[in-house]
Amino acid sequence: MDRDRARRTFDAYVARYDAANPRIALKVQHTLRVAELCEQIARGLELPDPDIELAWLVGLLHDIGRFEQVRRYDTFNDAASVSHAALGVSVLFDERPSEDTILLREFLDGTDCDDLIRLAVGTHSDYRLPDGLDEREKTLCNILRDADKIDIVRVNCICPIEDIYGVSSAQMRASEVSDACVDIFYQHRCLPRGVRQHPADILLGHICFAWEIVFSQSLACLRSQGYLDQMLGRTWDLPQTQRAFDAMAQHMRAELSL
Repeated sequence: MDRDRARRTFDAYVARYDAANPRIALKVQHTLRVAELCEQIARGLELPDPDIELAWLVGLLHDIGRFEQVRRYDTFNDAASVSHAALGVSVLFDERPSEDTILLREFLDGTDCDDLIRLAVGTHSDYRLPDGLDEREKTLCNILRDADKIDIVRVNCICPIEDIYGVSSAQMRASEVSDACVDIFYQHRCLPRGVRQHPADILLGHICFAWEIVFSQSLACLRSQGYLDQMLGRTWDLPQTQRAFDAMAQHMRAELSL
């Protein structure tokens, strides 16, 4: 794989979209950071060099559907539009820069890893991976899922609430938090999309990513960044929401040694 070629292809692809849109800029930076994290985790796992290169590439490709999602629907909300992961697979495997080639061939020539790329990109935001994956498939998918979760936590702390959630900071601070979401937090699970009703539920869902980080290398990275602790320390207008988050913060900090 030629990384320079892959990066040039990515840059040319995203140049088709409105760079002044903060959500486009957000996803470009998120994508590049996830690719770096994928490489970092893969090296920590001492994978062979070809798999380290592949991990970097799926990080670069994982959110390519987000750009078309924003253009078509003006949202990052999959429930209100379309699965961005499925759209990403369609962009890579169905979009044809010419009659003879799909977009993925602009990133790399060989077809040996097409099935792995399709799998990793298509499942990276699923609540659970499908059954029946072999060890290499699971490892690649979990590297990408860990890296994506780590950087989503970072994005929560460095980007405006409006760009991430489509609500104002004031609306987030005034939010309730659902009892069902709090219950799932204490079960040490990620939140299914269907249980989230309020802005604070969505933010809590991002906090819950930490419970299902797969690799110790990934968890060490999440701890070292410090962003998860910042998310846990957010302040809320409603006393009941503040009490719930204070208790959850104490619990997670103790459980994960933050």
